[in-house]
Amino acid sequence: MARAREPERRDFLVFGSPLITEEDIQEVVDTLRSGWIGTGPRVARFEESFRRLIGCQYAIAVNSCTAALSLALEIGGVGPGDEVITTPMTFPATANVIVHHGARPVFADVDRATGNILPGEIEKRITPRTKAVIPVHLAGRPCQMDEIMALAEAYGLLVIEDAAHAIEACYRGHKVGNIGDFAAFSFYPTKSITTSEGGMLTTNRDEWAEKARLLRLHGISSDAWKRYSKAGYTHYETLLPGYKYNMSDLQAALGLHQLERLERNLRRREALWQMYDLGLEGLPGLVLPSGSESKEPGTVHARHLYTVMVEPAEAGFTRDDLMQRLKEVNIGTGVHYTALHLHKFYRETFGYQPDDFPNAKWISERTLSLPLTAKMTDADGEDVIAAIRWIFGPD
Repeated sequence: MARAREPERRDFLVFGSPLITEEDIQEVVDTLRSGWIGTGPRVARFEESFRRLIGCQYAIAVNSCTAALSLALEIGGVGPGDEVITTPMTFPATANVIVHHGARPVFADVDRATGNILPGEIEKRITPRTKAVIPVHLAGRPCQMDEIMALAEAYGLLVIEDAAHAIEACYRGHKVGNIGDFAAFSFYPTKSITTSEGGMLTTNRDEWAEKARLLRLHGISSDAWKRYSKAGYTHYETLLPGYKYNMSDLQAALGLHQLERLERNLRRREALWQMYDLGLEGLPGLVLPSGSESKEPGTVHARHLYTVMVEPAEAGFTRDDLMQRLKEVNIGTGVHYTALHLHKFYRETFGYQPDDFPNAKWISERTLSLPLTAKMTDADGEDVIAAIRWIFGPD
């Protein structure tokens, strides 16, 4: 058969470039003209819309997913001497916040097909010092939450969902973000919704939500919207030693209309996903993402990342080789992730060895994320497919 056509793309396809519309831009402009750009009415609107989307009782907007994770740990009482079990296949923030609270991050290995933490591996690592579990819904694919919640109930553990990739995800009929005790979402530029930087903490407990609202803005009794709005100035006092974690109205303005387009954008990514599945099928040494979630009733993959695996022995080159060759033909990619137990800090501080988590290590050496955003056209997707087929050689 003829060799796949050589790529001819002129413009660089930026990995994770967000879809920002004129409607989003106008909302930001209107916010600037309103004179209220700090935490105020648009943050409140954004929180309420997000709360309804997830179906939870409370949604507290913050300046990052990291801040949301940090608040969940503090409100949950995690501190020095405690252990928190999580996955090594995640962004450093997931484990860093555990360290910041004086606790020890304890990693548990993952499923080689999905990259998600294995409940059986969690249970092996539970000790009397274990206080919480942070499952990460990697790439938008929900973790096995029934099993994880059963473990939490049996051992008295807090469950904090890291849902940075999973705004649209559902697990067996339940929305991700409304399953554990807390959930943390991300609105970073590469996410399904972006506020440039930003995050959300969700929970169903009144007292936890109230404490989160206090802690996110210095622990003071009255935020700026209450102090300086037309209701008139009110005195405040410090109730807790809080943080500067609040979201601004400028950030919320950018995200408001994206929430309305969430399902439409998911359908667009699903179409690109199917294009990749069909266009990349059968290439020797290229393992496509697992489709097991489609067999689970009531389960929805958020389609945040399309992650392939490169088997060097079959492909004749490594993941890094493929990444470099795609860059040379103007296609950006990402790696999600190099397992945390392989990073210098976690190796040297906690004594982790490369083979402690063999599945996570295996994925780390092979995984590559292809461009997948609602901003992409069919032509963009075809360019990615054509480039990969050309790199892999004759059909």
